[in-house]
Amino acid sequence: MKTRTVGPEGKARPLGRKAGRTMHAGPFTYVVLALFTAVSLAPLIWTAVAASRTSGRLAQTPPPLWFGGNLFKNLERAWTEASLGDAMLNTTIVAGSITIGTVLFSTVAGFAFAKLKFRFSGALLLLTIGTMMVPPQLSVVPLYLWVADLQWTNQLQAVILPTFVSAFGVFFMRQYLLQALPGELIEAARMDGASSLRIIWHVVFPAARPAMAVLGLLTFVMAWNDFLWPIIALNQSNPTVQVALNSLGTGYIPDRAVIMAGALLGTLPLLLAFILFGKQIVSGIMQGAVKG
Repeated sequence: MKTRTVGPEGKARPLGRKAGRTMHAGPFTYVVLALFTAVSLAPLIWTAVAASRTSGRLAQTPPPLWFGGNLFKNLERAWTEASLGDAMLNTTIVAGSITIGTVLFSTVAGFAFAKLKFRFSGALLLLTIGTMMVPPQLSVVPLYLWVADLQWTNQLQAVILPTFVSAFGVFFMRQYLLQALPGELIEAARMDGASSLRIIWHVVFPAARPAMAVLGLLTFVMAWNDFLWPIIALNQSNPTVQVALNSLGTGYIPDRAVIMAGALLGTLPLLLAFILFGKQIVSGIMQGAVKG
């Protein structure tokens, strides 16, 4: 007959059950993880396979399922024909500027909505959230007229400034700071004579760092992949990556292998960024989950 012992929390515990026992994943868990990994990697692998073939081979049935010998040739053609060097530099400037602006301003605004008391804060928050329900296509014409009046057409600031702050980012940071930032910490800083700017820099930003990392990653990916507004505001003389890749699809018979090679080149910086900073991002997500 099994006996019961009393744990440190004062509750009965069956004999033989170890406190802090490590749970191990079973075979079914590994099968499910492997399946999801394969499904997630399949589009990227197919892009690389198609980039290594010829356009004629891609038109045949069944399609190729393994790599060919034209990968580096197609990559060179895509890099040259689409001027991807200049396009990647422009996209890095655009995506980096949008990411920095969105993370900083969204954190400050989220802090204001979460912890500061001011008139009409609830109405302003509802108005901010309501802007997310407006389709972005509705703002294209007035936004282009505004950019044209400022003579910003085909300039990078025409792509950067309209998306410098996002309503989603403000709401996301507000929800995080409600739980992660104690009001007592802010009051203690004020009692020590800290100004609002110093509180934001030394209290809010450190507490919001995990959420800022997640928001920064999401914003950078969205800005890097954005196509609708850049194709309207820019042209092929000063393109982002997505605008430059659009030029590969022109012509009477587009070379699909070269298009796939360009798409692969446009994806590599995102993969490199996740490889370099993925550990910090995942760590930030886990810290936020523990705090929440």
